[in-house]
Amino acid sequence: MSVTPAAAPMVVEPTDGEVRKVDKVNRKITLRHGEIRNLGMPPMAMVFEVGDGALIDKLKAGDKVRFKATYEAGKYLVTEIRLVQ
Repeated sequence: MSVTPAAAPMVVEPTDGEVRKVDKVNRKITLRHGEIRNLGMPPMAMVFEVGDGALIDKLKAGDKVRFKATYEAGKYLVTEIRLVQ
């Protein structure tokens, strides 16, 4: 009998970025970000969806942030975000 090992859980590392635009109504945020290793994504600016709108309530363009992002159901999703100094 062959046993297939369970897939290792994906490690989601935080990435530094800068807020370019916040769309609270549609729960989206535009970020200029560094490399997102868990997504194999080079530095760029792009729009992410936000599952919990409370994550972006106090953010504004120009804020420096550290965030975690995943790719779920065909969408890039910010799962955690916080201001950095």
